[in-house]
Amino acid sequence: MLDSPQTRSENADFRDEAAITPYDHYGELFEAVALAHIFPDSKTFADAIPRQPPEQIMEAYEQQRSQSGFDLGAFVADHFYSDVLPGKGYESRPEHDLITHIDNLWPVLTRNSRQHPRWSSLLALCEDYVVPGGRFREYYYWDSYFIMLGLAASGENHLVRAVTDNCAALIQRHGHMPNGNRSYYLSRSQPPLFSMMVELTERQGLRDAIDYLPQLEQEYAFWMDGEETLAPGESHRRCVRLSEEHWLNRHWDDRTTPREESFREDLELAGISRRHAEALFRDLRAGAESGWDFSGRWLDDVQDLSSIRTTHFVTPELNALLFHLEQTLSRLHAAVGDETKAGDYRRRALRRQAAMDTYLWCDSRGAYYDYDFTRGHFSIHLTAACVVPLFVGAASDAQAERVANIVANRLLAPGGLVTTEITDSNEQWDHPNGWAPLQWMAIEGLRTYGFTELADDIADRWLALVEDLYRRERKLVEKYVLYPGADFAIGGEYPLQDGFGWTNGVTRALLAQRAGHQ
Repeated sequence: MLDSPQTRSENADFRDEAAITPYDHYGELFEAVALAHIFPDSKTFADAIPRQPPEQIMEAYEQQRSQSGFDLGAFVADHFYSDVLPGKGYESRPEHDLITHIDNLWPVLTRNSRQHPRWSSLLALCEDYVVPGGRFREYYYWDSYFIMLGLAASGENHLVRAVTDNCAALIQRHGHMPNGNRSYYLSRSQPPLFSMMVELTERQGLRDAIDYLPQLEQEYAFWMDGEETLAPGESHRRCVRLSEEHWLNRHWDDRTTPREESFREDLELAGISRRHAEALFRDLRAGAESGWDFSGRWLDDVQDLSSIRTTHFVTPELNALLFHLEQTLSRLHAAVGDETKAGDYRRRALRRQAAMDTYLWCDSRGAYYDYDFTRGHFSIHLTAACVVPLFVGAASDAQAERVANIVANRLLAPGGLVTTEITDSNEQWDHPNGWAPLQWMAIEGLRTYGFTELADDIADRWLALVEDLYRRERKLVEKYVLYPGADFAIGGEYPLQDGFGWTNGVTRALLAQRAGHQ
């Protein structure tokens, strides 16, 4: 596949074309390419840029596929070229300290929204955007909030606002914020951090939060779709009614097909599973929506990914973030004088907080846990998601103290906060790996409740870990092993990625905080 991109400026003529996924366009060709292992990573072809309109490519494929000597790899190379890899070939400067390195990476990881390839899976955006790096060459929803933290610390305020404006535009266009700006991500979202983006943008003095009120309401409607029709014990899409008084949310995906970015991997997993393929694909997709793709927290058997049951859990972090969204909507409606709506969202936030206390807070264990609502019991797994209710201020002081104790005693590792205590899953969102967003939410949440010493300890451990690898390898990576003696994190569906957006963002923000405290 040749790297010779030809692009055209964004216009309305092809915005809607990109809403059709590559599998929708290419069907049997897409499946054939995946199963032939033409690319080591299924995402490569899902992101490939067609040289002609898709219908012409499919006509050529139908004409040529049965001919003697047909070469599928050559056909793909003739009809597609590869999408750009932001940062490819970038070399860090040995004399640069970590702050300079991160500040210099922002333009390397920034993608020009005006150079948008026609017919590709990429969804057009109104502003330039920062991508995570490596195979992740598009805007990702929850990554982007943590990238924003670093952009703000680096003084890149034009990009801070651009991140929020792009998110608002996608919500307005599609009715929700997709997992990322790819057509194959439209059937799901990610942890809903738009209200946090809006808050940060306002705090930086870049735009009033009230400007985003319509999109905040659209996002809320997306997550609560079906709420009014549910009887106790019923669920619809992402909304679950647990009792007469309690509603909470889960992760979901509207499709029941293999993920296009992991098409071959999902088909192969279904081939060795005894589960109904559509149920398996839905749970894999919902796991991707959670951002924790994948973790033993979702699995009946932590060594068997096909035992995934993501859609059966309501979770602390998703509901904490929706609590923040409800509070934001209440505040903004009050600011414009609509006390009726302000009161409604205030009551919704209180209702959710009560539901979290009933179904997500495990008093006997002293922490927030996932709740399996189809089986009617808490998950057995303690995870770093227990800190997110503190991050948004949804915990009581007593709950926060118990979470702080369990974090200090069970989740604190030499390099920061471990993701889970699950040691034998080989999934990347498990022990011994640590992830930047979880460090940030733990640090900020603990500080909110006055546990400053523990928060500073986590920050110091994380920064020492990142700085040590940077000194040795001159790069930041997607995730880290939190113990000395191991250079790179393992597990998951793809190789460790360099870049890396949210590690850059959280690390840069923590370094700015450290400088401010000195």
